[in-house]
Amino acid sequence: MKIRSTSPPAQSGNALLLVLIMVLVSLTMMLGLFGYGSTNVRLNQRTTDYYMAVGAAEAATEKVLGRITQDFNDYGDGYVQQNLDTYRATLPTTTESSYWRDFVFSDNARTTNHIEVDFNHLPGFAIIGGQYGPLRAYQDQIRILANARWSKSQDNVAGSVFQDIQLSRIPIFQYAIFYNITLEFTPQPPMKVYGPVHCNTNIYMNPAGALSFSNDVTSSGTIVAGPNPAGPFGLLGGTTTYAGHHDSGLSALSLPIGTNNSPAAVTQVLDAPPAGEDPRSSLGSQRYYNKADIIITVSNTSVRLMSGYWNNFAVANVTATNQLYWISTNTVFYNKREAKYVKAINLDIAKFKLWNATNTLIRPTLPLSDIDCIYVLDRRTFASTNQSGVRVINGASLPPAGLTIATASPLYVQGNYNAPASALGTTNTTATLPASFAADAITVLSTNWSDANGLASLSSRIAGNTTVNAAFLCGIVATTMSSDSGGVENFPRFLEDWTSKTLTYNGSMVAMFYSRTATGLWMGIGSTYDIYNPPDRNWGLDQNYSYYNKLPPATPGLTVMVRSQWRTPAAFTTNVMAGF
Repeated sequence: MKIRSTSPPAQSGNALLLVLIMVLVSLTMMLGLFGYGSTNVRLNQRTTDYYMAVGAAEAATEKVLGRITQDFNDYGDGYVQQNLDTYRATLPTTTESSYWRDFVFSDNARTTNHIEVDFNHLPGFAIIGGQYGPLRAYQDQIRILANARWSKSQDNVAGSVFQDIQLSRIPIFQYAIFYNITLEFTPQPPMKVYGPVHCNTNIYMNPAGALSFSNDVTSSGTIVAGPNPAGPFGLLGGTTTYAGHHDSGLSALSLPIGTNNSPAAVTQVLDAPPAGEDPRSSLGSQRYYNKADIIITVSNTSVRLMSGYWNNFAVANVTATNQLYWISTNTVFYNKREAKYVKAINLDIAKFKLWNATNTLIRPTLPLSDIDCIYVLDRRTFASTNQSGVRVINGASLPPAGLTIATASPLYVQGNYNAPASALGTTNTTATLPASFAADAITVLSTNWSDANGLASLSSRIAGNTTVNAAFLCGIVATTMSSDSGGVENFPRFLEDWTSKTLTYNGSMVAMFYSRTATGLWMGIGSTYDIYNPPDRNWGLDQNYSYYNKLPPATPGLTVMVRSQWRTPAAFTTNVMAGF
């Protein structure tokens, strides 16, 4: 008898084992795919959290940047430096948006509700570049750095952003022409402008002849090829050519005198301060009165001199004739444009130069030993037929440190000024000294001027060739439908027949406001109006002004903010750069 085996075939056991292995592999793969998906989701969430944190950090730096920019433009770099702690606590708030309640801001020390704001002075007198071309500036640098974290981030992911910005102060006299008010060009003889030009409003190019620019022309408004629609002129038909850029719509450049930088407000830099004003305030620090080494006050009955804010006005009320022999108030001349007699406060610069070198009242305590800035305050009362005026005479040679003269009155410069023999009639200013005038208006009286001829006809007021090397900051009379301003070619005023005579001028022409005292209209030229005929204009920007130690004393500075760099370093760190 045959016995049959009851054991299952070997193939069946192998198949079961294979199925089990396949199930195990599938489960492993499924677990792996699940783990990969979970990791990927978490990585994606971390990336999302990071970019949310970086966006919040950037928002924090932008908020601080906006506040610093406004404060710098309004009040200057000193104010910014004094308020760093305020900026460090300036963060996005739930008042602005409920979105910010879910973010935590901190500095690199992980102090919450606090970000990094670091201030650093940069050495030198550097070229700004960009839209400001060859202009140089004194610069400070600020780094704003914020770390931010989304509070709902499972992994506490943080992001960081820093911005570096440069706060620049451009000495205003680096511009050949700078207008804080409407700028008009209406020359008839060919006119060449050497040096950069900027206007904080509109520029109207309406020459009757050929007008050319050797450097950039920029406007915060619009550069218009044509007449000012607010004036009486139509299209004069001349040509305008540019060797550099001519760009509209640029940022306005302002003096840091406060939140109001209108022309009427800027005029206050010429005024004596009101009682109680802090000389260190934004406006107080820009007043020529507070920048002056000495202050001359003329009343109906006296002439007094005192030292300036630099020593808290300690030397006061000097009235001795032997100390004030270079100041006189006993001359009068007639101004045909104003149709008034000018009761002149004469400053004899040759005599002042001697007094400056020998006086024992001011010189011993002056930081530089020499007086380089004078402020003249006229407190006299005038009949309607008279007008205040400060006149500078015998100024061919200046004191060793140069000289700035400022007043809220109209100013007259008579004869060659800051013009040694080598500088007469040329653009060679290597032997000149830093000089400027700041006044309500500035009139140039030639080397031939005679007070006795002020009322005489134009044919009796024949000018002589004259050289003036000084920056001018003053006002003009605005264009209206019935009267033109005279254009920038008549920015310095004249009272003589300059036909075939040359005014050589090296400096900078700055119109920051409209005149308040010398408001006589520009009527025109020639015998019909009997006021003046224009000179041959040999005018140019004084190239010395590109050197910080050759700028006129008390030169005002325009504020400019420039972004330097923006980065996203690892949280709670920063990339080190020079100066930080």
